[in-house]
Amino acid sequence: MGIFQSTAASYEQGSQTLPGEYYTSADVFAEERERIFATHWTCVGRASRLEQRGDYFLASVAGESLIVLRDQTGTLRALFNVCRHRGTRLCNGDAGRFSETIQCPYHAWTYATDGRLLAAPHMQEVAGFSMLDYPLHAAAIAEWEGFLLVNVGQNPSPITTAWSSLIGRLARFGLSDVAAGHRVTYNVRANWKLLYQNYSECLHCPAIHPQFARVLPYQSGANDLTEGPFLGGYMEISPPHTSATMSGNACGHLISDDLPLEDRHRAYYYTIMPGMLLSLHPDYVNYYLLRPLAPDRTLIESEWLFHPATLQSGNVQDAIEFWDRTNRQDWYIVEQAQLGIASRRYAPGPYSPRESLSAAWDRHYLQLMRRT
Repeated sequence: MGIFQSTAASYEQGSQTLPGEYYTSADVFAEERERIFATHWTCVGRASRLEQRGDYFLASVAGESLIVLRDQTGTLRALFNVCRHRGTRLCNGDAGRFSETIQCPYHAWTYATDGRLLAAPHMQEVAGFSMLDYPLHAAAIAEWEGFLLVNVGQNPSPITTAWSSLIGRLARFGLSDVAAGHRVTYNVRANWKLLYQNYSECLHCPAIHPQFARVLPYQSGANDLTEGPFLGGYMEISPPHTSATMSGNACGHLISDDLPLEDRHRAYYYTIMPGMLLSLHPDYVNYYLLRPLAPDRTLIESEWLFHPATLQSGNVQDAIEFWDRTNRQDWYIVEQAQLGIASRRYAPGPYSPRESLSAAWDRHYLQLMRRT
């Protein structure tokens, strides 16, 4: 759901939507995987999923299966789910806990939770073999505001460089301290880019989301990130409403006692490339992880995050139902867009100033794809 007021920096006269092949072509989809998802920092979930040593969950990034875990020393790691012997998947469970080691189900090669090879049956009979030469391959991993980010590239830029415009920017929301209250997965029959573009404008809100539009008027607010991989800004919560909930009332405690007064009457929405949408409200947060499965299919994992006190005594369902309903309205309309774009008569159309962030998102996407 998104934003809002146009700015000279974000709107360019004559901006148009992308050609149809960007939403339907298998070749474009494959190129996106290599140029974008395989080289950039991608959010895979919350660090709170790995509370204890040995805890793990599987994540898929650029077609790679990763074991994201906290090793026996407490260090966060992202290990490729590929045995160094014959390439077998080591782990199939979505989440769980390793006691002390990770063992391949095929020939019992056994690894420490930090990836070191500990046992390789009968390999002592192979001249020159050393277990030091066969640790599990690892992806770079970092934590930002309680979120886990991974990069499967060979020599990724440090997170402090790649995400410099976001480091510290959202600290006032206390995102490291909020807790998950609800998790859901959506399977949307639309290209992942349509989801980003839809989230980046609210021109559609009065027609598609009448309840949302009453709480957050689409002409309110302003953008504070208008170029590059991170885009978005805020919308004003319309009195007498105090939050984006079914009742219009706050669902519980402020997400942070340090939240400035002006932010207690605003909702912030950001697109974070690649693969994340982040919605910040005074009393809760929800985020979306986009996993492109095909040119016309996207898996979306979403969580609602609350102050721990809200989980104890608040009305979390008020927030959950509001966004679940809004989400399903969005998923329906982007699926209709996908169907229309697949027509042989589709041609790029003009963006309005109210769609400035969608146009800015397209420009950055084309830069990543080396089309400019």
